[in-house]
Amino acid sequence: MTKLLLIIFAKNPELGKVKTRLSATVGNQKALAIYHTLLSHTCKITQPLNCEKAVFYSGYIDNEDIWDNTIYQKHTQEGDDLGIRMFNAFQKGFDMGYEKVSIIGTDNLEITAEIIMRSFDVLEVKDIAVGPAKDGGYYLLSMKKNHDSFFKNKQWSTSSVFENTLSDIKALHLSYEVLPALHDIDTEEDWNKRLSK
Repeated sequence: MTKLLLIIFAKNPELGKVKTRLSATVGNQKALAIYHTLLSHTCKITQPLNCEKAVFYSGYIDNEDIWDNTIYQKHTQEGDDLGIRMFNAFQKGFDMGYEKVSIIGTDNLEITAEIIMRSFDVLEVKDIAVGPAKDGGYYLLSMKKNHDSFFKNKQWSTSSVFENTLSDIKALHLSYEVLPALHDIDTEEDWNKRLSK
């Protein structure tokens, strides 16, 4: 088996439960439609990648969705907050024998197959690859070993996450590469900016 694993964190696409910051201004129906667009993009760019792929659902495993059961492993996220859930997903990957594990979400229309594969290439020579989102979070994190400090004491979905994670990396004296900064789609403004490009 390939020793590369891409983890995709995805929310089950349910009305009123996805893109809550978007739905506050565009309504639940449009927010769900936008989320389906984001899911489709993520699926399209990840499907052909030369690595193992696993979708980690926020609620329940769906075997009838866009994620092909023959291409994507399917798991559920485990833990009380986003940090614990990501740590547990990474640990599951390493416990299964993968040597390089990357995690992405489903909020980014700018992420490409090349960026994802670059994150694995970086791990040939460095400990960590991280892709900052322009809102202060990150859209990708790649590691060869799990580091619990990366997932503790964070205010998730705030502008401090990327900088705090970088501080954690430096505190452990790990080598790293920062990938291109990209826009996540979290608000109506984010979506409209994307449309105006």
